[in-house]
Amino acid sequence: MISIKSEREIELMREAGKYNMLTFKEVEKYLKPGVTTKKLDKIIHDFIIKNGCVPSTLGYEGYPASVCISVNDEVVHGIPGARVLQNGDIVSIDLVLSYKGYHADATRTYIIGEVPEDVRNLVENTKGAFYAGVAKVKEGARIRDISKAIEDYAHAHGLSVVEELVGHGIGSSMHEEPDVPNFDTNSMVKLKTGMTLAIEPMLNLGSKHVFLEDDDWTVKTVDGKPSAHYENTVLVTKDGYEILTGE
Repeated sequence: MISIKSEREIELMREAGKYNMLTFKEVEKYLKPGVTTKKLDKIIHDFIIKNGCVPSTLGYEGYPASVCISVNDEVVHGIPGARVLQNGDIVSIDLVLSYKGYHADATRTYIIGEVPEDVRNLVENTKGAFYAGVAKVKEGARIRDISKAIEDYAHAHGLSVVEELVGHGIGSSMHEEPDVPNFDTNSMVKLKTGMTLAIEPMLNLGSKHVFLEDDDWTVKTVDGKPSAHYENTVLVTKDGYEILTGE
């Protein structure tokens, strides 16, 4: 069942979104060559706890960390560890936290040092695909409108769309109905004021095909080419949308 949020719930999600945004601002201070992904996880964990929130991913279906950190050809769900970020890497930080029982979910892909122009374009256009999709959000629009706009934007910029993973509803649960694909589907689900969605393009520089690593979490591109991810938690309003997790 699709959840329509009350004004009280929306205010709690705004607070969760604020703390999500502030956590990104904190960890951005440390994003440079030489830092380990485990160190970034600790920084994020400590900041979330200090602000009276809970890291939503820690322990979720056995996930062992407070954030997902995916590097280069890792699409999503990379587990923080001893890996050291290098000049020329791109790193996606998928951060979910809850405030008083309500979740906010956002992802940013960062460039570490210098990268080739096509990789920079991948990162910039993945963000652009999110904005192409969110521009379709308003009461009475369909999920399909969002999905098609993201796919059209991605293909217009020479990027492929991961199809095994999709966006989702969000609220008192990290994952709620409805699914929000990044590719055109026949979904005729209509948007209503008070719905909250995690819209999250995951785009690849090469093939759209991916595989699951032996850790049962990390998803990587089959061809080893880079992938980028951009996500926000979005509130549907009568006339459009409100991004709850910053920009």
